[in-house]
Amino acid sequence: MTNDFIGLAISYIYAISLLVIGEGLRRLFGVKPDLTRKAIHIGAGMWVFGVLLLFNRWEIGIIPFATFIGLNYLFYRYRFIGAMDTQDSSPGTVYFAISVTLLFGLLWRPDGPVDSVAIAVAGIMAMTWGDALAALIGRRFGQHKYQVGNSVRSWEGSAAMFVASTVVIFLVLLLLPGSSLSPLGTPLSFGLALLTAVVAATFATLAEAVSPHGTDNLSVPLVTAGVVWVIKQNLHLFF
Repeated sequence: MTNDFIGLAISYIYAISLLVIGEGLRRLFGVKPDLTRKAIHIGAGMWVFGVLLLFNRWEIGIIPFATFIGLNYLFYRYRFIGAMDTQDSSPGTVYFAISVTLLFGLLWRPDGPVDSVAIAVAGIMAMTWGDALAALIGRRFGQHKYQVGNSVRSWEGSAAMFVASTVVIFLVLLLLPGSSLSPLGTPLSFGLALLTAVVAATFATLAEAVSPHGTDNLSVPLVTAGVVWVIKQNLHLFF
């Protein structure tokens, strides 16, 4: 129980530090909110590894992200944190916290018999890195636009989404299962991890492209994790 309290304290200190650093960059150095928002987005997503390191029970480990479902809504509703506010701000940070909480609650089982947290982390990393780089590159270098419904994207941003998602999903599936962070996870071979990453990244890119503004923080991780789960459950049909 003491270790759980320490883990919770460190998690909240980390989250507050991200917000303070982001706000400091905005106020002191004039960094634009779209950059500070994405920096906070990436930092928050990467904390899933901190959770895996600090907690031994999934019921306790999901508390920090679950807490920020409500807190992020307040930040969005009342605009407390300038580093998270852009002209087109959406409740995406709320969806972010929902998706992490949901995936970890469903798939993280450090006490066994099988831990599938790598599937959850793969989805979260696609959102953390793929979605962030798609937005940043799309806004700065996206010269070739396309529209699906009300969603306007660029081919450059979607390409960044696909490449980044492929890389991070592959690394997670190859390195996380069987490691000290997920000792009960089932490892994949190099080839299977790469194939799964390419397929999952394709669906992640499609989800990002068609999702209404802000909802990609929910659709991308859930779709990605769902695709990885389906592939892993049906490997015997292909090999």
